[in-house]
Amino acid sequence: MQTQVWLAVLSLTGVLLGGGLSYLVQTSVQRRNERSEQRRLAAARAETRREEQLDLLRQFIRVAQEAERAAENRKKTPSRQTTALDALDELWVCERMIHVLFASNLHGLARAYVKALDHVLWQELEDGSLWDHLRGPKVAFLDAARDELSRA
Repeated sequence: MQTQVWLAVLSLTGVLLGGGLSYLVQTSVQRRNERSEQRRLAAARAETRREEQLDLLRQFIRVAQEAERAAENRKKTPSRQTTALDALDELWVCERMIHVLFASNLHGLARAYVKALDHVLWQELEDGSLWDHLRGPKVAFLDAARDELSRA
């Protein structure tokens, strides 16, 4: 009878030990899978954010080019003014989106570039050329954008 009790206890111990090990292995695998899924989701979010940033920079640079072209044409024609106003409106929207999607350093440089474009569009330049006035803010913005994207 004692042998049967010992066999039952050993059998129960084996079942408990096997069940416990099985539980530990399943929990470990589940945690590893959850961490892997979190890393995958974080990478996907980062890639999506990078694509948004690239699209925004592309749009900002395209519209800035339109504003520069409008600034080159200093004639006060209605079509030039409409083009300039549309470009500036879109630039200010892009500048605000840069504030949302990028670090404050890049936002400050984007703002300075838009202000410089605004100035050359509507004010007479007293000294230097249009390009002299835009070169500093433009290059600073483009360099910072490149640096920001290389860190991402």
